[in-house]
Amino acid sequence: MQRRNFVKSMVLGAASLRVAPELLATPPAKALGVQLWNIREYLKKDLTGSLTKLAKLGYNQLELFGYDGTYWGKSPKEFSIICTDLGFTIISAHYETGRIDKAKGTLWYGWDKAVEDAAQMNIPYMICAWLFKEERTSLELYKELIDKLNKSGEACRKAKIQFGYHSHNFEFPPINGVVPYDLILQKTEPELLIMEADLFWFTKAGIDPVAYFKKYPGRFPLWHVKDMERGSEQFAEVGHGVINFDRIFAARQIAGLKHFFVEQDQTSREPFESLAMSRDYILKKNY
Repeated sequence: MQRRNFVKSMVLGAASLRVAPELLATPPAKALGVQLWNIREYLKKDLTGSLTKLAKLGYNQLELFGYDGTYWGKSPKEFSIICTDLGFTIISAHYETGRIDKAKGTLWYGWDKAVEDAAQMNIPYMICAWLFKEERTSLELYKELIDKLNKSGEACRKAKIQFGYHSHNFEFPPINGVVPYDLILQKTEPELLIMEADLFWFTKAGIDPVAYFKKYPGRFPLWHVKDMERGSEQFAEVGHGVINFDRIFAARQIAGLKHFFVEQDQTSREPFESLAMSRDYILKKNY
């Protein structure tokens, strides 16, 4: 999945940057995070309206994606103001490596500017979100990536931002007897690189996330909370699939959990309906 293709700059109209007070949501007492990838198509059509609808669902913490020097045609400062006006706190943002497509605003191309913009927006975490297939074919490629991850993490640390890496299922099959995910954990400096555990992709790979929390305690302060449909192994609303979230959240202190984000890459329902279902389940829990 090539996330950058969804977020080319676009004309969003000349609507006022500030949001009318009557549209503002009353944030719930409980922190509730969401990855904006859930509503990617809606953001392209109506940025402020889509974010307003998300806020009215009760979500109040965001993880961003799609940075290319702007967010949906808005400068980092402009986008940050929109989010603040709607009661959101931006916790994290996703970035690609740029290694294959040479896209700007990535680890390989324009990272210093990306860090500068994230610092301006007071974003605590910057996360390497995805590897193209061509980036994962050999241990040598992973070793080169690890070097870049350490350097990118150092740039973040200087800006008082924590850098991290988001897991999928493709890092777990061994290459010449070596598990790439373990290699990343072992060869990166813990203070320079934390891990964002995606609970769906751990499950998809047949890996127990709790076992990794115990193996590398404290390295997993961010999670993606999403469920897996029984039988099809497709994405499901949180609490409506096969993943035992109670068991995983019981290990949150070992993992070092600080923030989690609801995510559902695809849904047969209208995305906001799915997000409401996931919200309802999480709010019933003591997570």
